[in-house]
Amino acid sequence: MTSWNEFVTAAPRISTIFTRRHAATGNLCMLATLRKDGFPRISPLEPRMFEEHLILAGMPNTTKFADLARDPRFCLHTATVDTQVSDGDVKLFGTVHDLQDQALHQRFAEALFEESGFDLRGRKFEPFYVADITGASSVEIVDGRLEVTIWKPGQAERVVEVKD
Repeated sequence: MTSWNEFVTAAPRISTIFTRRHAATGNLCMLATLRKDGFPRISPLEPRMFEEHLILAGMPNTTKFADLARDPRFCLHTATVDTQVSDGDVKLFGTVHDLQDQALHQRFAEALFEESGFDLRGRKFEPFYVADITGASSVEIVDGRLEVTIWKPGQAERVVEVKD
């Protein structure tokens, strides 16, 4: 599996677009999970890049986290607000694992408070989902052409130009 830092190194083009879009939307992304009945669920989420991790944090006891507890697969999509995707668009695919490291949780809570004023310091995080990235793709307009970049672990990014 691939951590956030490993992903940034292996897929610099896609990770740059993701980081740009993530910041532009106030950290908002859309998380796709699988419901208990097997149908997809799409939920808003504000993932955070912290230390070497991509953390899928949010309100505890939500259905999206129940989905991930049952089936750790996910797709994370940057929130698209521009139908022309002039600023790019990214999908990350992967699985999550619950990383129970109280020192990491407290550093995360402290950083979140310093960044946003949202105070979760001293709270217990159960679960604390960290992403293992298993693939990614991006869409970007370059010189008026649509380019799709695809990445899988162990491979270089591959750019496909979409012809009219």
